[in-house]
Amino acid sequence: MTQRILVIGAGFAGVWSALSAARAADLEGRTNDVEIVVLAPEPTIGIRPRFYESDLSGVSAPLTELFDVTGVRFVRGRVERINAADSEVTYRDETNAEATLTYDRLVLATGSKLAKPNIKGIDDFTFNNDTLPEAQRLQKHLEGLASRPRSRARNTVVVAGGGFTGIETAAELPSRLRSILGASEEIEVVIVERGDAIGPDLGEGPRPVIEEALQHLGVVVRLGEAVSAVDAGGVTLANGSRIESDTVIWTAGLQSSPLTAQIPGERDRLGRLHVGRDLKVVGQQNIFAAGDTAFAATDDEGNHTMMSCQHASNLGRSAGHNVACDLLGKPTIPYDQVKYVTCLDLGPWGAVLTEGWDRKVKLKGKEAKDLKHQINTVWIYPPKADRVEAFAAADPMRRLV
Repeated sequence: MTQRILVIGAGFAGVWSALSAARAADLEGRTNDVEIVVLAPEPTIGIRPRFYESDLSGVSAPLTELFDVTGVRFVRGRVERINAADSEVTYRDETNAEATLTYDRLVLATGSKLAKPNIKGIDDFTFNNDTLPEAQRLQKHLEGLASRPRSRARNTVVVAGGGFTGIETAAELPSRLRSILGASEEIEVVIVERGDAIGPDLGEGPRPVIEEALQHLGVVVRLGEAVSAVDAGGVTLANGSRIESDTVIWTAGLQSSPLTAQIPGERDRLGRLHVGRDLKVVGQQNIFAAGDTAFAATDDEGNHTMMSCQHASNLGRSAGHNVACDLLGKPTIPYDQVKYVTCLDLGPWGAVLTEGWDRKVKLKGKEAKDLKHQINTVWIYPPKADRVEAFAAADPMRRLV
């Protein structure tokens, strides 16, 4: 009797979970005994780390041929309910009809979404680059600024949040705006960060480089300030001050997929499910989590995964391998990812590469920018539709970095 592994999500973690599970079944000669199904809204992967870029062509990749050659079945749909007790998932199919899928093993890989606090006007008057449609909406808005009368508000962009995404977004904007509005226009890009330092989660290591780059680019950084309201004309800060702007971009924080709440288990402050070293959800027998839905230890030193494609891809490789082995009665392997790097794009100035959890700077400027380009355009893309190549890339012992 054929058993089913159901992978929910076709992002980095979902794609690599499916490929790695297919590889494991193939190695055991059990491809006829195991059906691997990916359930997601579209048979494409959005290259989310690139959504801040000015050129959005090529920031998604098709998956149909890749899944076909590796024996993965794709089902188009949007999950509404997970019934862990009955091993059943309810979803809306492409006609919006309700449908169900049962599973013998489940991998939850539905990623994360932008966290929006309860701030007046945040839904109506902000942009973001969390999803491709939202990034395209922002792009269309920016291009449309040229048709508006010249004003300080037109020429000012506020980026709410000075973390990884906020910095990369802001660093692109001065040159992006000048290409739209004209090289002689006075442009102001303002990062509003409620913490007392830029890039609070990036630590002290790369901070001097980030500060140097933003100063060179003319990006204004306002620290220790928080947005209290947004309207059509700009933002009001908690201290009562005002920034007039036609463009407010929200980048402050991520929250794990709300589907994690439907699986009994402990979650961290971001909503991620606690998993064991085999990536099985703690307290569950048949459910694994990968990517931004999983709170996983990366080593024995107390470090845990970040919400990044670097960790999501390798979490997927390990989760896929382990879910197949668990189903087939074979030993699983412990996930680990001891090496940790960050490569932060700093617009035309360059980039900065750090290594280790203490984030020691290894490269900066043009050298780091060349590496960032390689990462964004080659390394993080799925393999081509070749079974041998795809299975080699899905090896759980392979590391992105």
